[in-house]
Amino acid sequence: MPEGLKRVLIVDDEEDLTWTLSKKLSKDSDKFELTCVNSGQEAVEVLNQVPFDLVITDVRMPEVSGLDLLVEVKRHYPQTKVIIMTAYGTSDVQKEATQRGCFHYIEKPFEINELRQLILDALTKKKGFKGSVSDFQLSDIIQLNCLGRLTSALKVTCDGEDGVIYFQEGNIVHAETRRLQGESAFYHIMSWQGGEFAVLRNQPTRKETISKGWQSLLLESLRRLDEDSDLAKEEADREKRMRQEKIQKLLRKIYLAEGVEHILIHSKGGFPMFYNGNLADQAELIDELGNECAGFVKALEKQARFLNGGALDFWEIHLKKRLCIIQKIQNQDAFLTIVGKTNINSGFVRLEIKRNLTELSDLL
Repeated sequence: MPEGLKRVLIVDDEEDLTWTLSKKLSKDSDKFELTCVNSGQEAVEVLNQVPFDLVITDVRMPEVSGLDLLVEVKRHYPQTKVIIMTAYGTSDVQKEATQRGCFHYIEKPFEINELRQLILDALTKKKGFKGSVSDFQLSDIIQLNCLGRLTSALKVTCDGEDGVIYFQEGNIVHAETRRLQGESAFYHIMSWQGGEFAVLRNQPTRKETISKGWQSLLLESLRRLDEDSDLAKEEADREKRMRQEKIQKLLRKIYLAEGVEHILIHSKGGFPMFYNGNLADQAELIDELGNECAGFVKALEKQARFLNGGALDFWEIHLKKRLCIIQKIQNQDAFLTIVGKTNINSGFVRLEIKRNLTELSDLL
């Protein structure tokens, strides 16, 4: 394996799913090496032999469940991140996964591109708190201070913001940030998704602004994180729908033009980002169309290099029964492909593309 290449392990007892994911994600072989197995026990055996940066596992599997595997990974491989995927999404499953150290949670069915982005995020973002005990999460450090009945201060830094949590003989008695104090400061610090910490022993506080027990504080912080996560997901879904609607509106004139059958925006690797056409209810065929269009783009770029024509910008391909128009979307790793019968008014299509290209780029 090339030096620096990350390793990703996918675990699911559905062989068709792991085969599909392996095929689709193979396009990112320059970013990570993918291994797929079909049981939790097999995953444990593989993990014992090779280190992995990320594990993606289904919840419901025979013998070793996804949550059991999550515990195993966190116990023996604390640096390995875990993404839970399941078709049985409930708040209880999500909460348990979060409490056991899950990096992210995704419900089936999901878009391949959505999982791909989660993988890339997991491999590039450094979540978790570093400090004198770098393998622990912030909640773990708090529990150690409380169970050890320590008098100390836990200083946390995240994105240039500092916060301090004070302990008096194992009780959380005060918390403060630049703008907040007391419980509100504690919950704010617990919402931080990365950073550094230091435990300062024998650091009493002059203030006591918190009287609630530490277990109740941690449970409430988890509840708030779940609530914030749900709100963030809803907002992201709403924003995604709005972008899709705007793209639909921009391309509506083209789609309604005589002869147009398919409008597809896809990545260079073939992942569909937007589609309008008579395959709208057939996700597998849309994926296949994306792959074929990506292959077309790859072949055209090879031609362009041979002809010393520079980067691919716009191509219009006339076949005996079909017309294909491909436009590179500026500042994006994406292409707009339009396919239809030979009677398409290509001049009108080019004009509409030119008129909307900048806005399309901003929406992706």
